[in-house]
Amino acid sequence: MGRYEITDIQNAALGQANGDVFFQLGMMYSAGRSVPTDLVSAHKWFNLAAMRGNTEAIALRLVIAAEMSEAQIAEAQRAARDWLKAN
Repeated sequence: MGRYEITDIQNAALGQANGDVFFQLGMMYSAGRSVPTDLVSAHKWFNLAAMRGNTEAIALRLVIAAEMSEAQIAEAQRAARDWLKAN
């Protein structure tokens, strides 16, 4: 199975996920747990978690946003919108 097919399967599974799953992804990227630290990705996942009702994600999204440039925040918001459109 090719890399793109695996990604498609993972994205389809995430499309059904609740806010807690997205929150955990945000935690992984914000802390660099099993993945390189990436605040843009963390912000994206916290944003999606907040949309799905995770209130902790709202607070942590604000915390990491304080460490990001406006361009990075805009990039994370675009990534969240793009993810929603694709899933």
